[in-house]
Amino acid sequence: MSIPRINGLRSIELAVHDLKASAEFYRKVWALEDVAGEGDTLHLRGTGRDHHVLTLRERPRAALLGVHLSAPDRATVDALHAQAAALGAKVVHAPKELEKSAGAGYGFRVSSPEGHPIAISADVADHAQAIDDRSRPTKLTHVVINSAEVEKQTAFFLDVLGFKWSDSTVMMDFVRCCTDHHSVAIARGNGPCLNHMAYEMPNIDGLMSGAGRVRGSGYEMMWGVGRHGPGNNVFSYFIEPNGFVTEYTAEVEQVDESYVSHDAQWWLETKLFPCRWKMAGAPSELARKAMSGDLVEEENLRCEQVMARALAR
Repeated sequence: MSIPRINGLRSIELAVHDLKASAEFYRKVWALEDVAGEGDTLHLRGTGRDHHVLTLRERPRAALLGVHLSAPDRATVDALHAQAAALGAKVVHAPKELEKSAGAGYGFRVSSPEGHPIAISADVADHAQAIDDRSRPTKLTHVVINSAEVEKQTAFFLDVLGFKWSDSTVMMDFVRCCTDHHSVAIARGNGPCLNHMAYEMPNIDGLMSGAGRVRGSGYEMMWGVGRHGPGNNVFSYFIEPNGFVTEYTAEVEQVDESYVSHDAQWWLETKLFPCRWKMAGAPSELARKAMSGDLVEEENLRCEQVMARALAR
């Protein structure tokens, strides 16, 4: 009997303080495109055929609201739900028909052992055509989440969702659900929050063009350009208006069943980590602070203080 498995990363869902300001960044600077929106919610697409790669919801506190994964069909959604329940995962809601503005489909939500929000779906609508523009992101290629219990989180993705282990470093575990070297990575941190999200560019030239657009809009690159060890992908990291870390990446390594995984000691000994080019070096203090989620929490605190002062008047 085959084990039910996730077969792709679909999108990421974020709570943001100011929907209008956040939407302007992701439209004009990050170069995503509106798909649908109503009230406090907006869905945006890349140049690929995925219905959307990002959902923004206006909320009092910025936060990760969901990592959205795809299943090949409804039967697999049901099987994954049953598998999650049988293995003791916290199921938020059972499989059901999903909202039309988000491409409809059929799916359920589950929490990781540490509380990361995961959504699983099938039959979500695709766009009829892709968009030909190498300076814009095609898809969401990976999401990195922080965890104080990396082993438990990794086991959840492997045992409950059917991911496969690709590699581990001193910083994180890399797991995959498709031919991309990793779709999710679990980073060692103080607790559950978003480390960063990465959007795939068609090639290195497209990455440099896109990064140039972001820098020209007043956002400095906080780490990169470099080429990672695990995954072999080119990277460039920025901080968006809510304090989240967002990445343009290209040339993510494609792997199959013959891929040989390596542990942290192997990556240290080969000296290919964290940058194969030896150009970007290790993440700066600012980069580490941003990836830990501290900048998001500082912005949350600032907004709470502003609201408290306004209410006191």
